[in-house]
Amino acid sequence: MDDDSSSQDLARHEMARLEGRIEALTDQLARCAKISLAAKIAIGFGALWFALALVGILTLDVTAFVGTVAATLGGVVLLGSNATSWDQADAALRESEAARASLIGQLNLRLVGEAPRTLH
Repeated sequence: MDDDSSSQDLARHEMARLEGRIEALTDQLARCAKISLAAKIAIGFGALWFALALVGILTLDVTAFVGTVAATLGGVVLLGSNATSWDQADAALRESEAARASLIGQLNLRLVGEAPRTLH
């Protein structure tokens, strides 16, 4: 096996590893989006319940008050924590995509419709 062939094999192996990492990071970002939505719903629910209780539409006993505060604060904490996870996953995704693009640039690829050069 010559050096060019082995370097092509290593590049393909690295490309497959990067593709797997990109897919995992994309899945992680999808989970972060779902968590973000759930956190925003919890914040909205807690704030709405509290606002309706303040104007007298709903009664706010101690249990409901603790529930609204817990939902609002829990949503804020979850949203903040999720934002950090989102930023880290997004940065790792960009880095992996850049590494993949660099590998693609290093490979000697030719277009499918491109005819090989002949000497005659």
